Amino acid sequence: MNNPTSSTKPPASIAGKVAAILLLGVVAFQAALALGAPWGIATQGGANEGVLPDLLRVGNVITLVVYGALAAVAGTALASANVRRRILYMAAAVMVPAAVLNLISPSIIERIIWVPLTVALVITLWRAARDRSIAPVSRRASIA
Repeated sequence: MNNPTSSTKPPASIAGKVAAILLLGVVAFQAALALGAPWGIATQGGANEGVLPDLLRVGNVITLVVYGALAAVAGTALASANVRRRILYMAAAVMVPAAVLNLISPSIIERIIWVPLTVALVITLWRAARDRSIAPVSRRASIA
């Protein structure tokens, strides 16, 4: 049976838009770090209390590009339903160990900021992936 949602691009769900907003917050933080904001205590276990070294700042640029692309997938209709669902499930799964790593961070600031944010991302990305608008036909039939 042909899945009509696999090639269509339905609008983003509310959960997808919330995830995109959260992800854009992460993008802004990564951009600030890359530009030299002295917020190293709030990332990577707080190992660098001030401005991050140049090599880590390059990593921030790569991270902001990845999170920006994920925000676009989560919060827009750029990707097909099939592609969006798979990316959102994968991103939600990746956020679980990220939340755990933030939870065990020696940096209290990192734990205060990033644990709630990564848990919120797990929830919103998962909900966006399960949204009725991009659910496979078999799941939509069981919901209805």
